[in-house]
Amino acid sequence: MSRLVSWILRGLWSWARRHADIRADSRAARRFAAYGTGTSIAFPPATVFGEPWIALGAHTLVGADITLTAGMVPGQELGTGGLLIRIGDGCTIGRGSHVVAHCSIELGDDVFTGPYVYITDQNHVYTDVDVPVGRQWPADDPVRIGDGTWIGANAVVLPGVRLGRNCVVAAGSVVRPGDYPDHSVVAGIPGKIVRRYHPEAGWVPPLRSGASEGDESASAHVNGGSMAPPEV
Repeated sequence: MSRLVSWILRGLWSWARRHADIRADSRAARRFAAYGTGTSIAFPPATVFGEPWIALGAHTLVGADITLTAGMVPGQELGTGGLLIRIGDGCTIGRGSHVVAHCSIELGDDVFTGPYVYITDQNHVYTDVDVPVGRQWPADDPVRIGDGTWIGANAVVLPGVRLGRNCVVAAGSVVRPGDYPDHSVVAGIPGKIVRRYHPEAGWVPPLRSGASEGDESASAHVNGGSMAPPEV
């Protein structure tokens, strides 16, 4: 009997993984401010709320176990001040990632992330030494991630980050607040620009022949090849 129940449950779970995603024109999709054609949030999601303040572009894929939230708690009325999360067309958000917005998080078109990436526009403060950190009012700072950017697995993007177009964030990096120019490669904890593209000089430092992009960013970081820090 237990084998039969196990077989049935596995079958139902497998069916749900294939068919229970949130697709455009579904009832769940209509709760969002915008939900583009061909867009899907895989089953099962972890936590999704604040849909009226979240807009997803067309042909964007969001992995399973995603946390996608606008506001503090489900059902919170966030007024008419505009969207808190905007994700563009053709994006892929990796499994288990978190996009947690209280102010503004914007991802351009064709942004890709690995699994378990954390992006937030809010941070705890600790200025009052007599109040537990978790009870102090947090600070918000908008986040903007430019078109074509790739963010590696387990990276953290902190409030106030403004990544340019076609940037690369190495896996496991923690990106600090500031402006990162187009075609920057950011790596490390804390994240630093380890390579940039210049129209006249090309990639600085140069790419090694035959090396993968991951090898290149790791090599530049290990060898201390950080460039000028972002504006803070």
